[in-house]
Amino acid sequence: MINYISLMLINLVAGHFLLAYYIYEGLDNIRQKRWIPGFGMTGAVALVTGLHMIWTWPIRGSFNVAFGEMSVLFGIVFMGAAVALAADWDLITVTIYAFFAGLAAIVVGVRIINLDMTRRPWMSGIGFIISGLGGVLSTPSLYLRNNPTLRTVGAVTIIIAGLIWAITGYLSYWGHLADYSDWVPPTLR
Repeated sequence: MINYISLMLINLVAGHFLLAYYIYEGLDNIRQKRWIPGFGMTGAVALVTGLHMIWTWPIRGSFNVAFGEMSVLFGIVFMGAAVALAADWDLITVTIYAFFAGLAAIVVGVRIINLDMTRRPWMSGIGFIISGLGGVLSTPSLYLRNNPTLRTVGAVTIIIAGLIWAITGYLSYWGHLADYSDWVPPTLR
């Protein structure tokens, strides 16, 4: 069984912290292009792993939907932001897309709690919900970016989501290293 959710989670952490820093300090910074590599790397990892997960279903059940599809949406938002910044385009269309991706993340978070999925359903569910709120609030945040209080609250909220994903991701690495220590791929059996 292939399981790279740990990789996806730590990529999610990196993306959340990059986004929080961008909201807090980079949104009005004259040097917008410096954000392209971070957004592009985060987007690429999320998009590639998410697409692989939704096309091949390497893990059991609806985890492929929750983590794979949300990873695709997260990845394409970050890739879109990287392209928009590279081309000096307005981020409005990226934030509109992020709104709908955010709504999906909120639904997934609520459903994870409802179905008691994952080892820590409340933590995963709340992580998805807070991350989703970031997407839902991205368009108003873009237009109200001159409000330092709103930017600080937004950045702190994204950091909280990032911390939830960090705890989840690093615990996932800890557990997966033990759980898969004796696993042998079919080609070596």
